[in-house]
Amino acid sequence: MTSLALGRIGIGAGSASTTERDWRTAALAMLAVRCIQGFIYWGGGSRRFIYAPSKLDAWGNHDWMANKFQTAMPGALLGMDHVIEYMLQHFWLLYAGVILFSAAELVVGAALMAGLLTRVAALVSMGFSVVLMLMFGWQGATCIDEWTMAAANLAMGATLLLAGSGAYSLDNVLLRRNPALAGRGWFRWGAGSLPLPMTDTGFRNLALAVLAFVLAFDIGTYSYYRGSVVTPFHGGPVSPTKHHFTMTNGAVLEGGAVRFHIYLDGGTPEAPAHIMVATLTGEDGKVLASWDTAALSHLPADAIRNDFAYNKFKSGPYGLVAGMGAKATITLPAPAGATIPSGTTAVLKVTDVNARSFTLKIIPKG
Repeated sequence: MTSLALGRIGIGAGSASTTERDWRTAALAMLAVRCIQGFIYWGGGSRRFIYAPSKLDAWGNHDWMANKFQTAMPGALLGMDHVIEYMLQHFWLLYAGVILFSAAELVVGAALMAGLLTRVAALVSMGFSVVLMLMFGWQGATCIDEWTMAAANLAMGATLLLAGSGAYSLDNVLLRRNPALAGRGWFRWGAGSLPLPMTDTGFRNLALAVLAFVLAFDIGTYSYYRGSVVTPFHGGPVSPTKHHFTMTNGAVLEGGAVRFHIYLDGGTPEAPAHIMVATLTGEDGKVLASWDTAALSHLPADAIRNDFAYNKFKSGPYGLVAGMGAKATITLPAPAGATIPSGTTAVLKVTDVNARSFTLKIIPKG
């Protein structure tokens, strides 16, 4: 069956075979899916290259995509958090990755909308969906918005991979101009004008295998992020709404200063987190030192050493401020009049703007 025959179906439907009519009907029905799937990825790429180039401005612009990647780090799955962290620490790898990914989105989106090498483009779009799910799927303040987008895109890409683009596509134009392409394996598998070169049983098995992958990946990640499949609903291993701090490597220094590492590893990236108060108590519960909002707001710049150059901890008008995914080593100077012997066993507690507290036990290294 050639694209010429496909083009006539619907005009002379009475003379077309049932198989050709069914293929043409399916191709027309898939037009909306193909165009919108393509537009989603075209929109992502064109936004960065054309309409909001500040997203690719790595030099001093807070819209730069690295900031977005860093927000994904706390909840990223299957080691993607380590990949993100490594890229954030290697600028040229990060920059090249952002440019290449954006360009690939642009090309794949255009190819899907135009119906050019449709199955190849659909397969790549599925890869995008998997990567984006692993990175951002946990996020969403009111629901798991990023999961919903990636889950739907994966299903759309899988459908286009199987169904192709047998209507209004450049694949059809290529086949019309060179009918010999119908006998080329690469064209049958990579383009979308014709059904895949498989038996009915082989195609059914492929379709069921693709379905099994999509169901397992989408429902599995949903269950991990929110439950509600075989377990009760839960807020997820990483909360997308409530800010959470993890503190490590605490030490009381000579002179009574307190140093610790802190990571904002939960909450929404839509609003910064604020630490309003920090206190240090001894084993007996006695307060050894405290730093109120004013003290935290006036920490010198060299007291905060950020791990990354993008989302950071910094002093603000209401204490310490942090963007999602920020990591830093912070040194709190000994308050005037406080006596804190170095090597003291103590508990450091920080309290955020919502009165939630996070603690770290400081034990001298022996």
